[in-house]
Amino acid sequence: MTKRKADYCPYCGTALETAVFEGRDRRFCPACEEIVFQNPVPGGSVVVLDSGGRSPPGDAAKPHDGDSVLLIERANEPHRGAWAVPGGILEVDEPARVGAARELEEEAGLAVDPDALELLRTGFDIDDPADGSYLSVCFAVERADTTGSLDPGPECSDARWWPVAELSATDAWVRSIDRRRVAAAVERLRERDAGVDG
Repeated sequence: MTKRKADYCPYCGTALETAVFEGRDRRFCPACEEIVFQNPVPGGSVVVLDSGGRSPPGDAAKPHDGDSVLLIERANEPHRGAWAVPGGILEVDEPARVGAARELEEEAGLAVDPDALELLRTGFDIDDPADGSYLSVCFAVERADTTGSLDPGPECSDARWWPVAELSATDAWVRSIDRRRVAAAVERLRERDAGVDG
């Protein structure tokens, strides 16, 4: 399996051919006699909302006035300079919740028990089919369920709390996928707090 469309077999280096398998054109290695599938890369992300409740004990972050979301500014490509929900690629041996929690701590300095993460949505992101695609698993959590202070990691230029209402009016580059993730998290957590089953 590969993320990008392969020209050579990742196992033996033989030039790949095209073969029809399950009704689709696939890359085929004539030496290995195997299909080389192009598959999405799994990623995990966490929308952290602060609804203005109590700050966690020992929290050094500035106090929040409610209804804010944590965003990080990306320091690397793709999308360098964009504001985004903390997240990244899952490791080969890592469940989605564990990977999302790891990415939150690496990118923003906040720790969370993976079991505290609430599944928000899954999504399929693709810009260029030849370059590959991503299968993203997004979780949501309240700030009160995290520990630590904001501390942008090496993949981030900045991390800060944004008032949710400000996101729709800002001229800053906030990726559209992350705007949708935040909107879904706000809706989900408000429904949960109101006692509505989703």
